[in-house]
Parts: sequence; structure tokens; C-alpha cells
Amino acid sequence: MELLKGKNALILGVANERSIAWAIAKKLKENGANIALSYQGDALKKRVEPLAQELGADFTFELDVTNETQMEGLKSTILDNWQSIDVIIHSLAFANREDLAKPFVQTSKSGFMKAIEISAFSLVDVSHRLQSLLNENSSIITMTYHGSTQVIPGYNVMGVAKATLEASMKYLAFDLGKSKIKVNAISAGPIRTLAASGIKGFKEKLNIAKEKASLKENVTTEDVAKTALYLATDLSSGVTGEVIYVDAGLSIIGG
Repeated sequence: MELLKGKNALILGVANERSIAWAIAKKLKENGANIALSYQGDALKKRVEPLAQELGADFTFELDVTNETQMEGLKSTILDNWQSIDVIIHSLAFANREDLAKPFVQTSKSGFMKAIEISAFSLVDVSHRLQSLLNENSSIITMTYHGSTQVIPGYNVMGVAKATLEASMKYLAFDLGKSKIKVNAISAGPIRTLAASGIKGFKEKLNIAKEKASLKENVTTEDVAKTALYLATDLSSGVTGEVIYVDAGLSIIGG
């Protein structure tokens, strides 16, 4: 049964075949969705376009959320290909590597603002610019991490950005709920992705997570994709403004 047959799903943030966003794109496509993928710059274009062809995506396009010209053209880019949107997957995050490497107290102002702009404000900006294209009962889903609520050494300014993202998600859920649009976040456990490679000591964190988690395993991008499918469909009717953990039970363990 194709739960998303004929629905249009916009996926923001695919970096390569190990991306959480890529696993979600595949899962939504398997369930009948039409897919569009964004990429940032020529380096990622070379990775994303072959994946789009493999998936049978409707179209790809360049989107740098810090580029006002590209953001102003976002709506028209969508309208050149689709009339409306049913699902938006927001999997965009960035922090300067040097800000992640240093103690949080030494975070630069420019690095702080950039992390917030790309990782959190972009969700607000995209939602605002595309609100008029979202069908009733559509779904916006963003990706977060437990470092938003508790200190994860090495996560630093990204933890603050993710906390901002989660608060923004809840206020968007309130505003857009009037239009029957759901907005939720998935808090994934540690997964070996391109984004995670910038976190100091990530391999060690992955091993510790597996040891501590209730299910005694690390989650996979497929696990996250299944939850995204649930949130993207009518199976999650009545669920909005929530942070849903997909972390094999890691976040419930104290100490």
C-alpha cells in the first residue's frame, strides 16, 4: 500500500547516500511520493544529482538558505514543477568546525549566528515562503538531536542551534495548525553521517551510545526514515509540535 501516492515531498539537506535525508527520500518514494531534492553548491550537486536519477526524483535545484536570491526564488522553483507541496523534510544544519572544536565559551559571534541561521531560522524561513503551497493535512518534519536539551561534549554551538530549532518548530506548529499543517521534529540517536564527522570524538560517542541504549544498538538512517514516513502520513493525524526520539532508548538512560 502506497501511503503517499501522488503526494509531493520536498527534501532539503541530502549530502550523500549516508544522509538521513536520503534515507527519508527513499522511504517516501517507496510509498508513492513524488520527490524533489535540493543541494548546496557544485560539490554537493555532483553527489545529489546521481542520487536523484537513481531515485527517479521529479527535479533537483540549488538552495543555499543564506543566499537571499535563491531563497526569493524558492517558491517559483517549486511552481515551475509542482502546483503544491504535501511534505517538507528539513535536514539542514551547519556549524563552523573551529567552533565545534573549541569550548563553547569560546564560540565566535559570527559562528554562533551562522549556526542559528542555517540550522534553525531556515526552518522558519522555508515554512514562511512555502506556506501558501502547502496542502491541508501536509507535514513539515525537521531533524534534531538530544544535545538540544542536555550537554553533549563537543556538540557545543550545534546544541544551542538545535534548541532554537525545537522551540521554533513548536511555535510553527501553533501558527500553521490553523491551516491543518503538522510540524514535528525527529531527534535521532548518533548516526555516522557527513554532518556527524565534524563532532570531536564522534566514533567514541557512537560506541558508548550502543552500550548504553535500551535496545543495545545504534539506530540507522532506515529507523529514522520509518518515523518520518509515519509523520508524513495520516497515520500521525493529531500529532504536531512534538520531538519524537528515534535513538534505541538512549535518551531515557540517566547518568
